[in-house]
Amino acid sequence: MNTQNTIYELERLKLSGMKQVYNGVLSLPVHQQPGIHQLMANLTEAELQARLHNRTQMYLKTSKLRYDALLEQVHCTADRNLTLESIQAIADCGFVKRAENILITGAAGCGKSFLACAIGRQACAFGYRTLYFSMSKFLEKITVAKLEGTLLKLLSHIEKTHLLILDDFGLQPLDQTARLTILQILEDRYGRKSTIITSQLPVASWYEYINESTIADAIMDRLSASAHRYELKGESMRKRNIK
Repeated sequence: MNTQNTIYELERLKLSGMKQVYNGVLSLPVHQQPGIHQLMANLTEAELQARLHNRTQMYLKTSKLRYDALLEQVHCTADRNLTLESIQAIADCGFVKRAENILITGAAGCGKSFLACAIGRQACAFGYRTLYFSMSKFLEKITVAKLEGTLLKLLSHIEKTHLLILDDFGLQPLDQTARLTILQILEDRYGRKSTIITSQLPVASWYEYINESTIADAIMDRLSASAHRYELKGESMRKRNIK
């Protein structure tokens, strides 16, 4: 048997997981090599895991998450108003499958963005396309897209994303274009895709921030339905880390 030709063909077919296991098997003494059925099971499992890993890495790269955060790194304490049970409730990313939203509020530095990015990373690992924006960059992107005539393309790209993260909602004023665009995005996603929003403002103050009652009602209706809420409290995590 021409094993080198087999390795070449596996490379050509981009079956990297299978190639790695096959190389490992060839390095074993003949009497230690697995039988055909075990070998096929090993090759299949290796290729599956390799593809899952590659998909996760691709989703992480395109998500542009602000922090390389893990849910295991999130501090769950009473003084933060954050329990391990509340994190475990969304750790399987079932909320994405059910198209539920997550609203995270709290003072500056309390870990809102870190928590949102940890959830986003978990979603990528579970095979969900994720997209992160700080609100300042998001509003800039809307303005540029409108000027360049590519706003519909941007909306289509966002609509196809399983999980959208809008970070620091409430720091930048909204003009009419931004209000209507946000409403359109949430309308496209309602009941189909999930959105995470972080804000220093309590949710009750978002109506005033949006500053247009009809649009605010429509936005909040689509956001708050079946939403998980995290109201983080306690000392700034940045100050705590310095100490």
